[in-house]
Amino acid sequence: MATPRFYCPDGLAANRTIELPQALAHHALRVLRLRDGAAIVLFDGRGGEYPATLRAEDKGKSASALLGAHDAREAELAGEITLLQGIAAGDKMDWIIEKTVELGVHRLVPVAARRSVPQLSGTRLEKRQQHWERVAQSASEQCGRNRIMEIAAPAGLADCLRGLDSQAGLALFCHPEAPQSLAQALRPGMQRLALLIGPEGGWSEDELELARGQGLQAVRHGARVLRTETAGMALVAAASALLGWN
Repeated sequence: MATPRFYCPDGLAANRTIELPQALAHHALRVLRLRDGAAIVLFDGRGGEYPATLRAEDKGKSASALLGAHDAREAELAGEITLLQGIAAGDKMDWIIEKTVELGVHRLVPVAARRSVPQLSGTRLEKRQQHWERVAQSASEQCGRNRIMEIAAPAGLADCLRGLDSQAGLALFCHPEAPQSLAQALRPGMQRLALLIGPEGGWSEDELELARGQGLQAVRHGARVLRTETAGMALVAAASALLGWN
């Protein structure tokens, strides 16, 4: 059984004892039923991790951890991928976030596209953003990453494209009728890649023109039309393999 890993954003330092946050302690002691003295791993998202020993306290109502030396191990891709994802309905967005973390995506930008089914604003948007961040943290714990994938604030396509870093490198959008394949668009030696994936209803013509006007290239991936929750995963995995970033 793999050593349980936990994201703990504050207070980590080699060879010290820290009190664990209540939610983390509850998960370790009550959900996973770890016992006093169990080996665990803690990471703060800034890189590397700390092997630690769990200490159950107050009759299992709280916990602390004795940290060992910092381990600089990383599990990041050799290059940076930004995924601009049209917001999907229901729990599809959770699934997309979980899998993009597993695949090594550096940053995910939720795009409030014209045909996105959920239209989020105000308190509902804030709560959804917090939920997505928790999904990313949990996925990092599970897959062995020591950094947390950044999730940008949802915005319309125009704002998301303006927010792309000038150093983002090659930017592509997925379209089943594109004249070139993903493999044809990728360049050897590149270090950054941005991929734009539409929502369930696809991009509107205005959005497609906007993407082209911002210099994004259309690419296809195979002879089949992929669902929004499949397209991003497929392109990320294929690009990582073609570029040797795995």
